[in-house]
Order: sequence, then structure tokens, then C-alpha cells
Amino acid sequence: MRVLVACEFSGVVRRAFQERGHDAWSCDLLPCEGDPVWHIQGDAVEAAYNRPWDMMIAHPPCTHLAVSGARWFKKKQREQEEALEFVQRLLDAPIPKIALENPVGAISTRIRKPDQTIQPYQFGHMEQKKTCLWLKNLPKLVDTHNVYDAMMQLPKKERERMHYLPPSPDRWKLRSKTFDGIAQAMAQQWSN
Repeated sequence: MRVLVACEFSGVVRRAFQERGHDAWSCDLLPCEGDPVWHIQGDAVEAAYNRPWDMMIAHPPCTHLAVSGARWFKKKQREQEEALEFVQRLLDAPIPKIALENPVGAISTRIRKPDQTIQPYQFGHMEQKKTCLWLKNLPKLVDTHNVYDAMMQLPKKERERMHYLPPSPDRWKLRSKTFDGIAQAMAQQWSN
């Protein structure tokens, strides 16, 4: 398949699909971390509409959408409207199979409810970070290695590590990377 991984600078999801033999490309306004050969540095909507793809997995920025920033929603209404328009354009792209992921937030109330919510612990990571998936012609992901019971033995700050990251210029980058186990599950389960 020709796979577009929109709004991904890390290459995590792209590599998972490439390992399964797919013609996978990441696209982001930022340069790629690692191998830039399979990365389109540019507008993800433009890439989604102007090239032939069989599948798109989109990770739109959540800065103006996530419920974790709800206390600032009133002050950034214009930014939120633009972010929601961007999400809608990705969801409406002329691509047969689409998965869009984002934290709990404005997409659920302003566009539509997610088809599924997942957690890293369902895919082998000893962490909690609820993520919503909006799916088009793709099945829901199935747990690959649920470590919930073991994870719950950890202190809250460890299992919710992403929420407790200290302020830093790279905090948003660290929080936005897809967990390897989730990327592998997407590539495995959505390749068929």
C-alpha cells in the first residue's frame, strides 16, 4: 500500500509500515528526525489531496484541541477553529482508509465522537495516555500485549509519565511521539 503518515516528524509509524513492505511516507512542516528520504516536509493536507494514497494515518497537532488545555479555549477560539478545520480536511481527504489520532478534546464534541480510545498499556507500554482514534474503513485496534495489571503497580508519576514531564522546549515533541507498540499494532493490523 501507499501510506501517508500525516503530521509525523519522528518517523515511528512510517517505519512500522515500511518494515511490512509498504511504500510509506511521513509528512510534516518540521524536518524528519532520522532518515529524511521518506519524508515530505510540507503541508499534510496538500500531500493528502495531491498524491494517490491507499491509507493515511494522521496525527494533527493537539495544542488547540486537547482537553488538557481547555482552560485556555476561550482565549484561543480562532486557533481552535483553524485546528478543527485542518482536522476536518484530513478526515475528508480522498483516501480509502483513514485513521486520525488525537487526545480527548474538541474533535469529539465539535466534529464527531471517536470510533475507539486506546492506551499505551494495551500495546506493551507501562504507561497511561488515553488516545482517541477516528477511523474510516479500518477496524478497531486489538490489544497486542496488555500490561495494565503490572503497570498499575507503578507509582502514578511513572505510569502517567507523559503528563508529568517538566516544562521544556521539547516537551510537546516528547508528548506527541507515537508509542512503538501502537505503531507496530497499526502496521500489523491495518496491513491486511
